[in-house]
Amino acid sequence: MTKRDYYEILGVSRSAGDQELKGAYRKLALKYHPDRNPNNPEAEERFKEAAEAYSILSDTDKRRTYDAYGHAGLGNAAAQGFNPDAFSDFADNFGDIFGFGDLFGGGAARQRTRAQRGDDVRYDLEISFADSMSGLEAEIQVPRLETCSACRGTGSDVPDGWTSCSICRGRGEVFYQQGFLSIRRTCGQCNGRGKILRKPCRECKGDGVQQITKKLKVKIPAGVDSGMKLRVGGEGQPGANGGPPGDLYVFLVVEPHPVFERHDYDLHCTVPVNIAQAALGTQIHVLTFDGLETVKVPDGIQSGETLRLKNRGVPLVNGNGRGDLIIHIEVRTPTKLSREQRRLLEQLKQTLPEESEPQEKGLLDKLKDYLM
Repeated sequence: MTKRDYYEILGVSRSAGDQELKGAYRKLALKYHPDRNPNNPEAEERFKEAAEAYSILSDTDKRRTYDAYGHAGLGNAAAQGFNPDAFSDFADNFGDIFGFGDLFGGGAARQRTRAQRGDDVRYDLEISFADSMSGLEAEIQVPRLETCSACRGTGSDVPDGWTSCSICRGRGEVFYQQGFLSIRRTCGQCNGRGKILRKPCRECKGDGVQQITKKLKVKIPAGVDSGMKLRVGGEGQPGANGGPPGDLYVFLVVEPHPVFERHDYDLHCTVPVNIAQAALGTQIHVLTFDGLETVKVPDGIQSGETLRLKNRGVPLVNGNGRGDLIIHIEVRTPTKLSREQRRLLEQLKQTLPEESEPQEKGLLDKLKDYLM
C-alpha cells in the first residue's frame, strides 16, 4: 500500500513550523486516541499514522531527508520509532487527559519531583451549648505529619545518602519499544525519583516525615452551630518536594441544651402556666443566657401561643446583632385537686358558658388544608 504524505496526514503545508506541527499532531492525537475510540481499528491506525508523521517531521535531519527523497529516502527510519523527547513539552496537558502521562515524556516521574501541596486535615471538636453562645479559645491536640527534624526531610541518615538509580540512570523512567513507538515508563526500582536511598534516616526510616501530636489554640466565635467548620491555614500535612502545607479544618459539634432549642439564630423554650395564670394573666421568670428575665403573660393566653424576647437569642457569627428568644406557653390542667379547689372550680363552671360544640375552622386553617 502506498504510504500517505506526512504533511497531508497532519494537514499542514510543507513550510509549517515546529509549533504548527505540534498543534496539528496534538489535535489528531486527541481525536483518534484509542482511549477515545475503543475497538476502532481505523482510529487506531490514524493515531499511529499521525504519530509516525510527527516523529519524522519534528526531527530536523529526517524531515530534510523526507523533503528531498520522500518515503524511499527514509528507509527503515520511520519504523525505528521516534524520539520521545519531542513530546515532552506537552506531555502534561496531553498525556494526563488519557491517564498515560508516561507515554510521551515521563509525566508520572515529573509529578513525583514537582512541589506538591500537603493534604488537608480534619479535626472534630465538641463544645457545650453555653460555649457556642459566648465563644471560646479551645486548645486542641491534632495528630499530623511533620518534616523530620533529624534529616530535615531528606530521609537520609547522612548528607550524601542518596545514589543515582542504576536502572534508569537518574532519569526516573525507563524506555521500551512497542511497534514503532518508543514508550517511557516510570522506573520500578526508584519509583520515578531517579535515585536510591542508601542509608535511611534512623528517626523517620527514610520517609522524611514523622507522626506527631501538635497542640494548637483555636478561636471559636460566638454563635457557631453544629456542622460549621473553621479553617486554620498551614496546619495540615506538610507538602512534598518543598510544597506548601495543607490546612486544618475544625468541624464543630455543639452539645444539645436541656431547656433551649436552636432554630437558625433564634432560641425556643417551653414554659408551663396553670389555668388560673392563663386566664388572669401573670408574670413568669425565665432564666436566659443574659440572666433572669421577667416576662408578662397577658390574660386569656392559650396553650401553644408564643411570647418573643428581642435580641435574647444566638449571636450572629462574625456579625452584629442576635436572634430572639421565643417562649412557647403550655397551659396545664391540674390532674389532682383538693376539695377547696374543686369547690371553687365548680362555682366557676356555673358562671362560664359551655364550649362543647365542635369549632369551625378559621380562614387560615382552611387555607392550610387547601394548600396541603
